[in-house]
Amino acid sequence: MRSRTPTVKLKNARKHSASSQKWLLRQLNDPYVHASKQKGYRSRASFKLLEIDEKFKLFHANARVLDLGCAPGGWLQIAMERLTKNGAIALQPGQIVGVDLLDVDPIPNVTIIKGDFLDPDIAANVMSSLGGPASVVLSDMAASSTGHASTDHLRIMALLEAAYECAVTVLEPGGAFVGKVLQGGTTNELLVKLKQSFKKVSHFKPKASRKDSAETYVVALHFKGQASNAS
Repeated sequence: MRSRTPTVKLKNARKHSASSQKWLLRQLNDPYVHASKQKGYRSRASFKLLEIDEKFKLFHANARVLDLGCAPGGWLQIAMERLTKNGAIALQPGQIVGVDLLDVDPIPNVTIIKGDFLDPDIAANVMSSLGGPASVVLSDMAASSTGHASTDHLRIMALLEAAYECAVTVLEPGGAFVGKVLQGGTTNELLVKLKQSFKKVSHFKPKASRKDSAETYVVALHFKGQASNAS
């Protein structure tokens, strides 16, 4: 996506710190921020999932989707849009479920659960809300940055591993898992687990991910089923 928007300069720059000025300028001149507003998406991150789906074809009309760490809801919007595009006439109850610690504004026909998916009670609620095995489990979760690269990598890997453990519990055979990682990809131990559980595992960096961002995504396709995790 190329920006046709003229470069915007920050007014009253002296009122902001240097870091705030940098963030504001980046937002004002980001084509994905402008496009997300035009399309009514809640986040520029929506375009990341669009790119992932265009490449890997995650969603079919009858898919059940679980989005871990779903705030503010941009990926839920894309899941709904894609299911509809692929033939879903009307979403069934529990077909799209999101869970997050934060409040998320309602989305029609989408179930949103507030809480920690690692909490057994919340996990039980998620399973009950899905009403069946998931076809796709998504995780765009990232821990707050500490500014220390090694620490940040460990924290996001812990979230990814937790998301993976959830995915292999709820996915149907043939299902898919998408999770955020930092540059360098998955650890060898988790990569081994992913390859044991899924027939195809890839790393992919969408164009919508900022060039200066270390984030990328692991996309695991064709879940082998619970038996693959017995070992």
